[in-house]
Amino acid sequence: MIKGTAASDGIGIGKVLVIEEHSLEYTPRTITDTEAETERFNGAVKEFIENTEAQAEALRKSAGDKEAEIMTGHITMINDPYLRGEIEALIKGGQCAESALETMCDMFIQMFSAADDEMMKQRAADVRDIKTGVLSILLGIKEVKVSEAPAGTVLVARELTPSVTAGINKDNIVGIITETGGKTSHSAILARALEIPAVLSVPDAASLFKNDQCVIVDGSSGEVIADPDEEQTNVYTKKRSDFIAERKELEKFRGVSTKSASGEEYELVCNIGKPADAVKAMECDGEGVGLFRTEFLFMDRTAMPTEEEQFEAYKKAALIVKGKPLIIRTLDIGGDKDIPYMGLAKEENPFMGFRAIRYCLKNRDMFKVQIRAILRASAFGDVRIMFPLVTCVDEVRDGKALVEECKAELRAENAEFNEKIPVGIMVETAAAAVLADVLAKESDFFSIGTNDLTGYTMACDRGNSDVSYLYSALQPSVLRMIKRTIECGRAEGIPVGMCGEAAANPQMIPLLMSFGLTEFSVSAPSVLKVRKCISKWTKQEADEVCAKVMSLATEKEADEYLSKVCVR
Repeated sequence: MIKGTAASDGIGIGKVLVIEEHSLEYTPRTITDTEAETERFNGAVKEFIENTEAQAEALRKSAGDKEAEIMTGHITMINDPYLRGEIEALIKGGQCAESALETMCDMFIQMFSAADDEMMKQRAADVRDIKTGVLSILLGIKEVKVSEAPAGTVLVARELTPSVTAGINKDNIVGIITETGGKTSHSAILARALEIPAVLSVPDAASLFKNDQCVIVDGSSGEVIADPDEEQTNVYTKKRSDFIAERKELEKFRGVSTKSASGEEYELVCNIGKPADAVKAMECDGEGVGLFRTEFLFMDRTAMPTEEEQFEAYKKAALIVKGKPLIIRTLDIGGDKDIPYMGLAKEENPFMGFRAIRYCLKNRDMFKVQIRAILRASAFGDVRIMFPLVTCVDEVRDGKALVEECKAELRAENAEFNEKIPVGIMVETAAAAVLADVLAKESDFFSIGTNDLTGYTMACDRGNSDVSYLYSALQPSVLRMIKRTIECGRAEGIPVGMCGEAAANPQMIPLLMSFGLTEFSVSAPSVLKVRKCISKWTKQEADEVCAKVMSLATEKEADEYLSKVCVR
């Protein structure tokens, strides 16, 4: 059995097709007719865009609009004036088109790869895909076609790029195995959209597996079994049948309200990163948006988005959710999210440094542009403002004062907005959790960010393998922080939600129900699973489980106990 990263749920049993990568080696040469070389480069880009548009259309039909945007994003990237301009400048300086393209793409790949944020790392994969696509055209190499793969095929590749994935016939591909990629990579996103089981980050997969070799892909556990025996095949065939039956069972929870077995109602909303994600949230039966991560509007650009650009993005999301809640988190940069044109200084410990609400309050003009855009969008739906990384009352008061200042400006301009727009905060620091009773008096709502709250409370970096064993929302100290935050919010009569990964964890759900959480904000594909999980618990049962867990002394004890009682 071989272990990788579980990236797309389900069981796939089939025969291997290894996608072999063509050599893209070339001999750099000095160009004298730079005008002809520039024309050759632009011709290759034109062909690349045409190919990509066709791939986007194929993805739109097989997976959906959101997934097609991955491909159209490649077109936006290659058309970036800075990137194109610098490549053409290198060609005019005497470099061949291949060398100029590679030089600039490698620069961006190195920059994005150096980031700690997984979404930024994904940009590096996008640039690699673009470089490969344009370079292949320049060198006259034909792209790999997976559309001709026979039924029952398990694709194996070093990296399954969006351009290759776009050609997948989901009726014929039963599994995907790659050497690279994580749960948030485009390979994973596309595999989930196509509902194909996938295991990523399997070392040396492209050389480990051979064409026509029989394999089992368990995309739920991240395991791959090569050359399974009859008993293993029978076991996993049943698992596959059970998985398909469970997926059908989940459809019963579409279009119904989110209720516990004893009748308590909850709000089940989604986390998104851009307006198009709101479409997926609604398709997956989300009851609104609990977290709109606006920093992704600021990335992949060479300059700050204007007020009008931001307004259109927020307005679009508000119209998509059609009157359901849309909680927009103000810009959260710093830490693992660096945006080069903002000129953030290098810090020894950026997670403890000049980031999120701290940065925004010191850059008031930039912050006002965003707040004005959100306020204007509030005329088109139930839009709410949320400040990230709050640690003290002053930050909330200063942020709210800026909101009032923007309201006054918009009134003077006769612009429409919601005068009573709710303004809340993210509770994701130990300071905010300890001060929750005071902060609740200053806020219209709380949203608990368990990812950062766990890291800050336990003083551990989940990306550091030496201390990652400490990173768990089931740590007694973290549970107490969460419980206190919810109790303080309820005491002041404000709603308390959660937008961290713990909100979708079946082990956490009865605890959160008992604590009194009112809103669960999860990834769109998790909506029906979470709704089903909530429906299985009565408030009394959740209270009994919670009382036991809160009496335990260690994370291990809590995990072992919950592993038994949460199998329902």
